[in-house]
Amino acid sequence: MIDKQLTTQLLQSMVRINSVNPGLDDLGAGEANVAHWIADVCRAWGLDVELQDSAPGRPNVIARWKGSGGGAAGGRSILLTGHTDTVSTLNMPGDPLDGRIEGNRMYGRGAYDMKGGLAAILGAVEALRRDGFQPRGDVILGFVTDEEYLSIGTDALVKRVKADAAILTEPTEMRLCIAHKGFAWLDLITHGVAGHGSLYHSGVDAIAHMGRLLAALERFENQIFPQRSHTLLGRASAHASLITGGLGLSTYPDRAHLQVEHRLLPDETGADVVALWEREIAALKAVDPRFDAEVSLDFYRPGYEIAPDAPIVQTVRDAAARVLGHTPENYGMWAWLDSAILGRADIPTVIIGPGGEGAHAAVEWVNLEEVCQCAAIIAGSVTAWAG
Repeated sequence: MIDKQLTTQLLQSMVRINSVNPGLDDLGAGEANVAHWIADVCRAWGLDVELQDSAPGRPNVIARWKGSGGGAAGGRSILLTGHTDTVSTLNMPGDPLDGRIEGNRMYGRGAYDMKGGLAAILGAVEALRRDGFQPRGDVILGFVTDEEYLSIGTDALVKRVKADAAILTEPTEMRLCIAHKGFAWLDLITHGVAGHGSLYHSGVDAIAHMGRLLAALERFENQIFPQRSHTLLGRASAHASLITGGLGLSTYPDRAHLQVEHRLLPDETGADVVALWEREIAALKAVDPRFDAEVSLDFYRPGYEIAPDAPIVQTVRDAAARVLGHTPENYGMWAWLDSAILGRADIPTVIIGPGGEGAHAAVEWVNLEEVCQCAAIIAGSVTAWAG
């Protein structure tokens, strides 16, 4: 039985600890304080706790509940995981870390994304230990840094942790997330020839040439990407994020720089979108030999997909049906999640977490009833998987 009061208190304590990602905010406090708090809680429950630095002063918490089994006769291991960092509190009204409760909601930065999911993990483990459950397979808790930026936390985690399956408690409104998109950040540069604004015969306008690539981006959006669709994720997409260029009002610009983000389907890669742009650049150059452009991949994370009938998906689905009174729907998330890194490390992962609103927004809250329901689903899943 989940202790709802304790689970709520655990969540409130975490919300009140500033863990703004310093990669997103130069004044961000980082994850160290909340990591040490979580580590102390896990030690008090008798778990073996390790702090793993993903970067100096930015520790993951790895807590292990050792299973009693061994070898083929032992239970299956399971990783329960989520991220401790949050986005900035800038422009949030009042005290963004007060963790105030109004009705069935707790407000504050990170309450929804995703300390509610972390509280569900802790609430589940506390209930299982209090009820005398002894897993045969290892139960591993992984609280990681930096998901909101480059995911260095999960990159580090999978070098230290192996598990037969994982549950990631990102917010899904209690739906069963089995797929999400990837993303790629690209740099597009057009080269011109600087010259006095009167010298039309020798100046080459790099910004005007960038306009051709912007037109290509619009064509990708309207004509190319709609040709392929995923059942849960829809189509791929791309947008122009940042653009710079120019030397002065009376000078032909010799360079323009466009940064583009692509959101990718699970079977698409960063190399695929680079090749798409290379073909477009080659076609434009064939028409106009003065056109000079290049594309490079700045950063890429793959999408993720797990089969609806995968054993861990079935286990969590069955546990959720018992708790919720209905079978949760399969769901695809357009955002990127750390599950892609787990999946590439051969840890099949399913995502489920409590509902709420305000991820990255000025007002953020999480549904407290669903935090406790999620905890019950995790407890049931651990019992069935690792018991």
